[in-house]
Amino acid sequence: MGIQAFFKLVEIQTKVASMIPFLFGTVYAMFRFDSFDGVHFALMLASLLSFDMATTAINNYYDYKKAIKKNGFGYEQHNAIVRYGLKESAVVSVIVILLLTAAGCGIALFLSTGWLILLLGGLSFAVGILYSFGPIPISRMPLGELFSGLFMGFVIIFISAWIHLDNPIRLAVLDIDLWSGMAAIHVNFFEVILLLVVSLPAILGIANIMLANNICDMDEDVENKRYTLPVYIGTKHSLKLFRLLYCFAYLDLVALLMIKVHPVLVALVLITAVPIYKKSVIFTADPSKQKTFVIAVQNFVFMNLARIAALTIAVIFTSQSLF
Repeated sequence: MGIQAFFKLVEIQTKVASMIPFLFGTVYAMFRFDSFDGVHFALMLASLLSFDMATTAINNYYDYKKAIKKNGFGYEQHNAIVRYGLKESAVVSVIVILLLTAAGCGIALFLSTGWLILLLGGLSFAVGILYSFGPIPISRMPLGELFSGLFMGFVIIFISAWIHLDNPIRLAVLDIDLWSGMAAIHVNFFEVILLLVVSLPAILGIANIMLANNICDMDEDVENKRYTLPVYIGTKHSLKLFRLLYCFAYLDLVALLMIKVHPVLVALVLITAVPIYKKSVIFTADPSKQKTFVIAVQNFVFMNLARIAALTIAVIFTSQSLF
């Protein structure tokens, strides 16, 4: 399998949906807790990227296997297996290698941190597999936006922040203790809810990527019996929801002020709402996989990189006592 075919199979351009939350959580840990661990960073990067590529490959593989109609709707172009004439055995081998890499690095990270990583990582693995695999995959139900947003947005950000913390700080945020067959969960609800609100641009941005994709694929999804959210609520309500989610994404600015990110930086992030709104209007006026779907990805990247930049600047300036 050539590198171009591999990148198409795993849709490498979509990996920003996991890499940006990963970076988001890292800079959040640096600003909020003044903590960074290079080894844990590398292990999670390898595990997360490998698993994200694996789930995308699984999704494309099972779309190919279950597709009733394998021509039309641009299927010959956007499905890598059809486009490059890939052998099923080669695709399965790639998926297995990626899953083994993800699992190996994930286990190493668990052994170096604690049981919470095993729990959240295992749950994320299960959801990632069930997203594309099984009698009724999540991607074929009206739950794709919810699961992708929560797990690729909040859970990735939470884990990527948590792995940098020292043991006492972990215990003060969220942790699991096991002894003599008993388990104790320590939860600081304020810190967890605060991080949930900070994660809104990632959660809702990713949900909107999925929503936009499903809006554009409605005809093909109906043909192939994929009953996604837009199929249930219709194009009109789906487009309204698309715009509304961007509005709610900016509630995170309240949380940024609460953790003492400088108001000037927060104000600069708020300004990004203007181009985000203008871009969303372009998509809702003409939802198209070929022409305007990329807007959902661009909005997600722009919206979240603005937060990452603000937190990074805050980390630098705070360390130099300029704020």
